[in-house]
Amino acid sequence: MTITSLDEIVAAVRNHKRPARVAIAPCAEEFVIRSALTAHKEGIAEPIFIGNRKKSLRVAEEHGLNIDGFQFHRENDDTEAVAIAVSYFKEGKADLIMKGLVSTSTVLKAILNKQTGVPTRGIISHVSVFEASSTQRLILLTDAGVNIKPNLQRKADILRNAIAVAHNLGIERPKAAVLAATEKVNYPAMPATLDADILAKMGTDDAFGEAEVAGPLALDLAISAAAATSKGISTPVAGCADILLTPEIESGNILYKALTTIAGKTMASVVVGSDVPIIVSSRGDSDSSKFHSIALACYLSGM
Repeated sequence: MTITSLDEIVAAVRNHKRPARVAIAPCAEEFVIRSALTAHKEGIAEPIFIGNRKKSLRVAEEHGLNIDGFQFHRENDDTEAVAIAVSYFKEGKADLIMKGLVSTSTVLKAILNKQTGVPTRGIISHVSVFEASSTQRLILLTDAGVNIKPNLQRKADILRNAIAVAHNLGIERPKAAVLAATEKVNYPAMPATLDADILAKMGTDDAFGEAEVAGPLALDLAISAAAATSKGISTPVAGCADILLTPEIESGNILYKALTTIAGKTMASVVVGSDVPIIVSSRGDSDSSKFHSIALACYLSGM
């Protein structure tokens, strides 16, 4: 079955055997707490709050939230709180790890720590899922939060991670658009266009398995059939991309923030490529985005 909306992800997770135990660090922020309580109410997750308990209780009280009765580990230092969340997962005390009010780099440092972190299965990358505006389907955006300036090989790996997420969502042969500012190769002025062209050729040679890959494509050509037709672009991906692969983190993050702030999109975001999908939404994201990020991580982990 193909998942076509974020609410369908939530519905699917409700059918799992038990709610996932989610270690949240640090937790003293309204939308973090609110999303965790919503996940508990919906029966998909049991939050484990880690952080400054006094501050967390004050934030909860200020916003009419009640975190009494939930497991809480007191830790005033944010970096240490994240490390404890990772240790909870490794010790089997938690099923998932969620980033709270802390930088993504702090979370990644704990995840990638060779002695105490979580084993990876290759490179890790950030994948966001949002609902298309014109059709009932999901679109994946990568990488808006982890890989700063990936080279060609790293882009190929980022794309493979996103394709794996798309397959998990039931998109049997996802259409991936490798984004650039233009649909023509312009090297060396625009190196991203050459990378996109090579990745598209790799896709033709079956380097990415069950997926269609096209590039370089401007954003409008990737998602608008009318724009693609007007420019005479006729690849299977043009106008109906399931995956948007950005050239680097700056363009990815700008597109992500434009979708949330200007377009008002809810984004479900995870970091994939390790033994556990990490719930990593932006610190400025809404409680709805954070809640759906929890649901997506539960879905991908099978919890």
